[in-house]
Amino acid sequence: MDAAKIKIALADITAERDPTLKSAKLASLCTALWAEHGVQLVVVGGSAIEILTEGAYASGDLDMCHVNAATLPIRQRQELMGLLGAQGGPRNWRVAGMYLDLLGPAESFARTPYRQIEAPYGTILVMKPEDLLVERVLMTYYLGESQTARDCAKKLVAVILDGVIPVDWDEVRRLANRPEYHNLPQCVQLVNEVAHELKIKSPLHPA
Repeated sequence: MDAAKIKIALADITAERDPTLKSAKLASLCTALWAEHGVQLVVVGGSAIEILTEGAYASGDLDMCHVNAATLPIRQRQELMGLLGAQGGPRNWRVAGMYLDLLGPAESFARTPYRQIEAPYGTILVMKPEDLLVERVLMTYYLGESQTARDCAKKLVAVILDGVIPVDWDEVRRLANRPEYHNLPQCVQLVNEVAHELKIKSPLHPA
């Protein structure tokens, strides 16, 4: 990606007022740039939920990980992000008016594929919603109940139940039974709660 294209993209991202579209644009620019150096990035955490729910949940920053084993040395990361006019590092930067965290290798236990989203500067990968759901429920109930995590989880479930995001519910159940999470009852409880609020049948009945 040449300097002229990067300059145009950065001006566009900086001027973007829609926070979700701004995140998607920056993610696509970073994805394209890092891919040129053999590293495949994926949007994770609250940022992934924001993009998948089309802004129903607002993250406020952009969290990304690398999918493949390849990553870059610290100096090369700084040089690469320097092409974007980034400040900070070596894992947290401010770019085009946004905070970007590159968190290391992605943790995914779901057998479903990463979601692919078309964005202005190329396709971006987004964390699997099955992983996001079970992970966010874990954050809701453990180490003290988190209202922030709970609100985020409920917004994700509501969008899923509305049919916007396809989800493999058998895979959700399998993930929630894994030792990494071990939170199937809590997943069932939260999904049933949202389904009840929406006055629809829950797809995740108690086992």
